[in-house]
Amino acid sequence: MVAADHVVIVGAGEAGARVAHELASHDWPGPITLLGAEDRPVYERPPLSKETVVADDPRPVEPYRERPLRDQGVQVRSGVTVTTADTSAREVGLSTGDVLGYDRLVLATGARARRVPGLPASVPTLRTYDDALALRAGLRGGTDLLVVGGGLIGLELAAAARGFGLAVTVVEAGSRVLQRAVPDPVAEELAARHEREGVDLRLSTSVDAVAQEGDRWVVTLSDGSVHRVDVLVQAVGSVPEVGLAESAGLVVADGIVVDEQLRASADGVWAVGDCCRGPIAMLGRDGEVEKRRVESWRMAHDQAVVAAAAIRGEDAVLDAVPWFWSDQYDLSLQVSGVADAARRWVARPEPDGSRVHLGLDDADRLVCAAGAGRAAVAKDVRKAERIIRAGTPVDPAALVDPALPLRPSP
Repeated sequence: MVAADHVVIVGAGEAGARVAHELASHDWPGPITLLGAEDRPVYERPPLSKETVVADDPRPVEPYRERPLRDQGVQVRSGVTVTTADTSAREVGLSTGDVLGYDRLVLATGARARRVPGLPASVPTLRTYDDALALRAGLRGGTDLLVVGGGLIGLELAAAARGFGLAVTVVEAGSRVLQRAVPDPVAEELAARHEREGVDLRLSTSVDAVAQEGDRWVVTLSDGSVHRVDVLVQAVGSVPEVGLAESAGLVVADGIVVDEQLRASADGVWAVGDCCRGPIAMLGRDGEVEKRRVESWRMAHDQAVVAAAAIRGEDAVLDAVPWFWSDQYDLSLQVSGVADAARRWVARPEPDGSRVHLGLDDADRLVCAAGAGRAAVAKDVRKAERIIRAGTPVDPAALVDPALPLRPSP
C-alpha cells in the first residue's frame, strides 16, 4: 500500500458511506473521497417506507450525524454524478466537468426503482428521501391508495396507509405476496393480516391501463375492475445501477460481479451494496459458491466492512448470512438465510402463538429461518442464524421442539 493512495467511492448510500467510515476509522493514510448524486447528507433507506411516511416530523436517519464523515477526514462531495470511469488511467469524470484520479475505486452506485412497462412515467416510485416525503404528503391528504407490487415496500406502504385510514388496494401479478423474499407460510400469514386490516389484495392481477382525471388516478386492472384513487405508487423491486460499470468494461450480470473480497473484474476496483452481485458463502458448501445480488441494509454494511478491509490489505472475506426485516402493523418480519435454498420446511411454535419457519436443504442443514411476530420471533431467527452460519446438519425434531434451545449441533 502506497501511503498516499487515494480511495474514490462512487455512491453515498449505506454501502459507500460505510466503506469511507471503515477506512477513516482505521486511519487510512491517504485521501478518501465520497461522491454522492443526492445533494444531502448520507441517510438510510429502510426507514423510508416505514417511519418516514408516517412521522409527524420526518427526519432522515443519518448514521454519522454525531460525527459526520467530513469530521472523520473524508472529502464528501454531494450533488455530483460520476459520468465516466477509466480503469486503465484510474480516473473518473464528474458531472462538474472535473476529472478525478484514484488509486482505489469503490462502486457503490446502488439501484433504481424498477418500473412497470407501460405505466406513465408520472406514476411515483419509492427510492429516495424526497420520494418518501411526496408519498407522505399524499397519504396524509388522501383517501385511497393503490399499490402496484406486493413486495416488502408495497406491503409496508399499505400498512402505513391503513394507519392513516386510507382505503388500500395492493395489486400483485404473482400468485402470492413476497414472492422471492419469504417462504409460503410466512407470506400467507402476512397476507391474512393485511386482509384483516382491510387491505384489498388482488393476486395474479396486473395493471392494464392508467389515466389521470384531475388530481385522481384511474387504474384498470386485468380482472376488469376500475379503481379511482388519489394516491398511486409502483413498488415492484429495483434494478442495479451498473451503467458506469458497463461503460468501464467491468463484468456485469444482474449487478457488478465481485469476488469474496468484493473485488470487481478490473484491478483496483471494488463494488458493494445493491449494485453488486457477490458470493453467498452458505450457498457453496457442496461446490462452487453461488453469487447473488442481495438487497438489504445489513448485507450492504457487511460488504462494505469486508471491502474496506481488503483495501487495507487484510484477508477478510465475505461470509455473511443474508438477513432482513420489515415492520408491518405491530408485526416484525425477520428473515435470515435464503428461502429458495430450502427443500422442506418445519415450524417452531413460539410462546405468543406465532411460529418461526425453518427451511432445510437436502442434507438437513438449516438454510433459512423466517417469521412474522414480535420479540420471540426475532430472538429465535437470530439464534437460527448461528445454525445457518455453522452449516452442519441438524435434527429437524430438535428444531421444532420449543423446549430445546436453538443452537448449532455439537
